[in-house]
Amino acid sequence: MIDAPMSLPTVPRYGEGSLADLACSLLASLGVGGEPNPLELPGTGRACLLIVDGLGWELLRDHPAAAPFLSELAVTGRPLTAGFPATTVTSLTSLGTGLAPGMHGMLGYQVAVPGAGMLLNGLRWDSRIDPVAWQPRPTIYERAAAAGVGAYRVAASALQKTGFSEAAMRGADYRVADSLGALVAQSAVALKESDRALVMTYYGKLDSTGHRASSFGLRGSVTATMPGEGEIEYDGITPAGATYFGGRGLTKSTDSGFLVRVSSKGKIDTKFSQRSQRSLKRLSGVPGNEVRVTAAVVGRKGSIELFGSAGSIGGFELRLNQNGTLRRGWAKQGLGLLPFSIVAAVQGREGSMMALTGEEAAPPRLLRILSNGKLDPVFGKTGETFPGATSETGFSLFPAGIGRVGVTDLDLRECRQVCESTPKIYRYLEGR
Repeated sequence: MIDAPMSLPTVPRYGEGSLADLACSLLASLGVGGEPNPLELPGTGRACLLIVDGLGWELLRDHPAAAPFLSELAVTGRPLTAGFPATTVTSLTSLGTGLAPGMHGMLGYQVAVPGAGMLLNGLRWDSRIDPVAWQPRPTIYERAAAAGVGAYRVAASALQKTGFSEAAMRGADYRVADSLGALVAQSAVALKESDRALVMTYYGKLDSTGHRASSFGLRGSVTATMPGEGEIEYDGITPAGATYFGGRGLTKSTDSGFLVRVSSKGKIDTKFSQRSQRSLKRLSGVPGNEVRVTAAVVGRKGSIELFGSAGSIGGFELRLNQNGTLRRGWAKQGLGLLPFSIVAAVQGREGSMMALTGEEAAPPRLLRILSNGKLDPVFGKTGETFPGATSETGFSLFPAGIGRVGVTDLDLRECRQVCESTPKIYRYLEGR
């Protein structure tokens, strides 16, 4: 017997809340006649749509620290669905035409050319295929220009004269932007050039980063053997791209857990693993039950700070040097006890850490832990609580600018469909 899936697959909401509906709703908001407005966008003279290929609503929800500004916008918004199939070719054509995939015909990354005995790669294209004949429906840029609206597309130079661009996004005044700064500048200029303007700004490097890099590890992947029957329970990453991940081992020699470092090139640092495993044995001196690491923060100067829970006695912070050894000169031989269990932490100012508690059946608290491992009494002797919070689950912590930290309660952690919820976001000033 096959177990039923835990959640139903998301079905495209064509005509209500899909990528195609976003495109035609933008035209309607700019006063283009005959365009439906299923998203009920208000009227405007100028509109700019930023497309970050590969950055969906679920990623923003699950990783608010990676994009705090966009995450805040997502809290008060609602998700749109991609079409089927949810590939770059199909999705960008729906955005470029305002049509569902079955209407524009760009049905995948690679499709068969009828009667030709060949396959067409939608992104790379083939000079033998006429883009306009393949996708003849007017694009939103063509419809905007016909209505007197300035239509602009801001993207990398490599995308300007491709068969895919001609098929899906023709009719726009193309503005080349090969850097993030150029994307911003070109978009700002385009918005000012017409009384009514539609600007589509496209950033594609996130999507390409998400694909395997052949220079990383072995053909884009790394395999690490976990001690005993250990499972990964926490991770951290440095700005340079080195990754740390760890958890608990279930054999006698690894009861205190394990911590692995993978370099930005995909090489496992075996010496670090050996040193960190010895350092983790320091947790055997913690008197609580169910001692476990739940969060890791890699400091700006290379230190690794591990936070966790110790059952009824609260939590702890264990500080390691960059090479995996204990920072014995800190707190009590590298270990500081805390009155609360910790489930998440981010780097603060002046060597401090901002941490989120996770006591069972209790609302979370936001703590500021000073560089010496003590709670900051100025921030709050027992931390800051969140108004209306009743449960410890569903909260995420993220940096929100210099001296600021944010906490989101999206209340959608287990929901993959459109759900009724009351999302909240809290922002705190750090320190004094």
